[in-house]
Amino acid sequence: MRLLVLTPQAVVLDRDVIHVRAEDATGAFGILDRHADFLTALAVSVLVYRDVERREHFVAVRGGMLAVRGDHRVEVFTREAVPGDDLDALERDVLSRFRRAIEHESRGRRGIARLQGELVRRMVERLGVERGILEARP
Repeated sequence: MRLLVLTPQAVVLDRDVIHVRAEDATGAFGILDRHADFLTALAVSVLVYRDVERREHFVAVRGGMLAVRGDHRVEVFTREAVPGDDLDALERDVLSRFRRAIEHESRGRRGIARLQGELVRRMVERLGVERGILEARP
């Protein structure tokens, strides 16, 4: 089967494999050739695959989507991916960087949501005051 790992900037991996192991919110799972069509959201994790020579390789992924397609393809779409053959280094360095980036983005989104809420509250207060003034005029 063919494994493709794609980011918005590049094709990170495109090769024939015999096995893929990935992780979603429910845990780890494996994919062999002729797997049923499948779609899942990946966790920040290390994707493990075996090439046709049965050697194991790794790709750290920053979440994303994994699709198994009937034409013997496994496609991974992610914001960022880092291939490597040192599992410990990928888990230690790359996954921690991915998790920090996600937490930073999450804090930013929460801050924006607070600002938007405050803006709406102030607009409602302002419109309420203006409406009261307009209604009080003869």
